[in-house]
Amino acid sequence: MITVTIDARSVQVEPGQTLLTAARQLGLEIPTLCHHEKCTPSTSCQVCLVKLTGNGTSRLVPSCATIAEDGMVVESQTAEVFDARRTALELLFSDHVGDCLSPCHRICPLQLNIPRMLREVEAGRIEEATKTVREAIPLAGITGWLCSAPCEQGCRRGTHDQPAAIREVERFLAEREAADEKAVPSRRHPASGRAVAVIGTGPAGLATAHALLHAGHRVTLVDRHPEAGGSLRGEVGEGRLPSRVLRAELDRLERLGARFKLAVELGQDLTIDGLLRGFAAVVLALGEGGKAQASALGLLLQPTGVKTNAETGLTNLARVFATGSIVKPLRQVVRALADGKNVGHAVNRFLAGQVIQRIPKPFSSLMGKLAPDEVRQFMIGPNPAPRVTPGTGPQPGFSRDEARTESSRCLHCDCRSAGDCDLQRYAEIYGVDPGRFRGERRPFEQYLEHGEIIFEPGKCILCGICVQLAEQAREPLGLSFVGRGFDVRIGVPFSREIDEGLQRVGRECVEACPTGALVFKDEFERQMLGFSATGRCGRP
Repeated sequence: MITVTIDARSVQVEPGQTLLTAARQLGLEIPTLCHHEKCTPSTSCQVCLVKLTGNGTSRLVPSCATIAEDGMVVESQTAEVFDARRTALELLFSDHVGDCLSPCHRICPLQLNIPRMLREVEAGRIEEATKTVREAIPLAGITGWLCSAPCEQGCRRGTHDQPAAIREVERFLAEREAADEKAVPSRRHPASGRAVAVIGTGPAGLATAHALLHAGHRVTLVDRHPEAGGSLRGEVGEGRLPSRVLRAELDRLERLGARFKLAVELGQDLTIDGLLRGFAAVVLALGEGGKAQASALGLLLQPTGVKTNAETGLTNLARVFATGSIVKPLRQVVRALADGKNVGHAVNRFLAGQVIQRIPKPFSSLMGKLAPDEVRQFMIGPNPAPRVTPGTGPQPGFSRDEARTESSRCLHCDCRSAGDCDLQRYAEIYGVDPGRFRGERRPFEQYLEHGEIIFEPGKCILCGICVQLAEQAREPLGLSFVGRGFDVRIGVPFSREIDEGLQRVGRECVEACPTGALVFKDEFERQMLGFSATGRCGRP
C-alpha cells in the first residue's frame, strides 16, 4: 500500500491509484470536470489541482492524473489551490456560450424559474407549475394582477415578435388554485417551535410571514387597521386587484398557520420590549408612513427610512428587523414582496443560529445580446404563433388551452442543465468571475438532429469524455476533435450530423457531460427515466 498525506491526514491507497482517489477516500471534495472513471485522464480542465509539498517540492498538479507515491505530502484546501482552481474555471468561461439562467429568470426580483413554469404549463403539468410558482412567489395571486412584469422586458421572444405573457400565465395558475377547494397549502419544513411577530400587513410584511411560515415558525401579524392588506387595500378594485384575490391570499396564510391581530397599534397597545419577551424576533413592515413611529420606538433613521444592515435587515435594536417601504421606497409590489421574502430568509437563518444573509442569487453566465441569426436558432421548436390575448368577462384571464399555447412560445433560452451543472456549481463555490478573461464570444449554435439529444458546442469544454465513450462503444462514426489550436471543437467526422455520430451511447454521453453541452430534449421524459438535469445519475 502507498501512504500519502493530504491536508495533514494520512491515507493508504493501492499502487497506481491517483491523488484524486486518495482524497476521496478521506472524504475530501476535489472538483472535477474532465474526469470520468471509464476514461483515461485528459487533464484538460485543470480544476482538480492540488499542491505537492515536502522534500523540496512545491508545485501544482492535476490530482486526477497524478499517481500517488509513498510519502507524498499534498495540500488541497489552501488559498493558493483555491485561487488556481478559480482561474482554471474562469478560463473555461472565457469561451463559454450559453446562459445558465434565462434573462427573464435573472430579472425577476422573486427569482421565479419562469422557463420551468412555462414548460410545465405547456406539458399540462399544472400542479407542478403551480408548485414552481408558489416556491418562489409569496402572494402569487396578487402578483398575477399587480406585478409590473419586469421579466417580460427581458424576454428574448420579444426580439422576434412579442414577449411571452408571463404574468398572465402566473395569474392563470393562481386563479385555478384559488378555485380548487381541495388545494391545501403545506409548510415546507417541520415546526421549529420559534415564534416571530410581523408588524404591518402590506406586501412586505405578508411576504416575510409567508417565508417564515414555510420555514416552520409560528407567525403573528399585527396591524393597526381593522383589515389586513396594508397598501394593497388601496389597490383593491375591479381594474387593479379584485378583493376576492387579496382575501384568498390572506386566507391561504391563515391556513398555513398565520395569526392576525388587527386594530392593534404598536407603541400604544404593544411595545417592542413586550413583543421581544414573547417572540424570538420582531419584523417591522410599517410602510413608508411608519418612519416617525419607528423613530419614536428608538430605531435609527437614514434619509430613505429606518437604518438596517443591507445584508441582514437587522436594525439597531437586538432581534428587531425591518423590511419594505419603511426602509426604502419600493414603488413596485413585486419588489416589496422580494424584500419581505429576503428578510424572512434572513430571520430564519438568525433563528437557526446561522450566518444571517439574504437569499443568494444563483450563478449565471451571460451571453448578452443575441444576433438575429442566433434568435432564429432559438425559434426552431417553439410555437411561432403570436402572443395570446387573454379573454375578457366575469373571470378575465387565460383558459387552460390559452395558457398552454402561450407557454409554448417560450424560447427555452435558459440552460437545460441549470441547477445540476458541475461548471455552474463550482463557479458558485469558487466565486468565479465569468467575464474575467472573456473576449469577443463565438456565435451560439445548437444541433437538434438527434431524436433525443441537443448538442450545444459553445458549452463544450473539450473534456473528451464523449469522444472516448463513443470509441469504447465502437460507434460507426462517433465523435472526434476537429480543427487546430484555438479552433479545436468536438464534432462528428466527415462533417456528418450528431445523430449519426451518437447512435449507441448518446444517453451515456449525456449522463457523463459535465456542462450540459449534450442534454436531453425532453426534460419530462428525462425525469421519468430517473435522470437529473443534464442526465447524470449521481456521477461522482
